[in-house]
Amino acid sequence: MRNLRGSVRNVAIVAALSASLSACVVYPARVAYVGPTVAVAPPPPIVETYSAPPYAGAVWLGGYWGWEGGRHVWVGGHWERARPGYYWAPHHWERVGGGWRMAPGHWARR
Repeated sequence: MRNLRGSVRNVAIVAALSASLSACVVYPARVAYVGPTVAVAPPPPIVETYSAPPYAGAVWLGGYWGWEGGRHVWVGGHWERARPGYYWAPHHWERVGGGWRMAPGHWARR
């Protein structure tokens, strides 16, 4: 009888955890390269196409060339909720000395 109670309790715990995690949404990490300069200039931006905003107040944050594993990699754009009183200043690469450095995108006060 004791093992049956333990098993029922374990099943109840697993069921509760599963129910609580079923509404969990995980987004891929968006990490911008912020570090020393790189010698390779970024390629021209990729022209992205996107549909109508998925909800009222959504703002499209365009993609950019990131730096990963010693090369430029495209990080696709995504929709994000607008922030009242702010505008999106996109990621961009700046010429610094003999190389290039990324300036990460950010929400800037109007």
